[in-house]
Amino acid sequence: MKTITAGEITQTVKRLFLQANTQLPADLRERIEACTACERSAAGKSCFEDMKENFTIAAAEDLPICQDTGMAVVFAEVGQALCIEGNFEDAVNEGVRQAYQEGAFRCSVVADPILRGNTNDNTPAILHTRLVPGDALRLTAAPKGFGSENMSRIRMFTPAASEEDIVEFVAQCVREAGSNPCPPVVVGVGIGGDFEYCALLAKKALCRPVDVRNGAAYYAALEKKMLRRINALGVGPQGFGGDVTALAVNIEQFATHIAGLPVAVNMGCHVTRHASAVL
Repeated sequence: MKTITAGEITQTVKRLFLQANTQLPADLRERIEACTACERSAAGKSCFEDMKENFTIAAAEDLPICQDTGMAVVFAEVGQALCIEGNFEDAVNEGVRQAYQEGAFRCSVVADPILRGNTNDNTPAILHTRLVPGDALRLTAAPKGFGSENMSRIRMFTPAASEEDIVEFVAQCVREAGSNPCPPVVVGVGIGGDFEYCALLAKKALCRPVDVRNGAAYYAALEKKMLRRINALGVGPQGFGGDVTALAVNIEQFATHIAGLPVAVNMGCHVTRHASAVL
């Protein structure tokens, strides 16, 4: 049986958050560069040039791409044949703590949602753990800023809802968000499951590369339809108007109850950060 120590997990989580907060994923960089060329609005094109300069300097100087270094979200796929020596959750939180302190990242987590009180090390992380076949551990770090998170929505449709109803709901979320989530956005859409799983699907969708479409032909076509509808809104980069309001729409779907059709929209800004590693 393969064994991984808590120390190895801590070091990997630390590395992933240092990386995710300073280096934009390659697929997102490429999409921003491509959109710079196709954006016709002068203000929008200027915003894209600023974004490119920002992520280039951040990567070169190990500086945060965005001052909101987010709440630490971790997705863990744990092999059923894997043995972890030590406390897994503590190891993840220690990795987050070390990353945010070493990187001098802004610590934005409060200990209590109402009474507040900053924890001063950006812990605890939000940890989603799933058991999978094998003996490997796949970790994905996804720092999530709340300018975009606050613009996220969920709606419990009934099965009577049409495809058009769902497309319009997603577009409406982006329209109402306006400049708040720092567009151009990446739109994660969860369809199916129940109330909480639908939201998780939307979050997971933001970790998929923007150049990878849904594996099911129907949902891949729906992603493209939603993207066209959103970009027709004219919100544009940073809300100044233009052709590119969204860089991508990523949908994740799951089975649901016969009486329901949940749809969640998790908004990601143009700095939709994530990094993964396999141990």
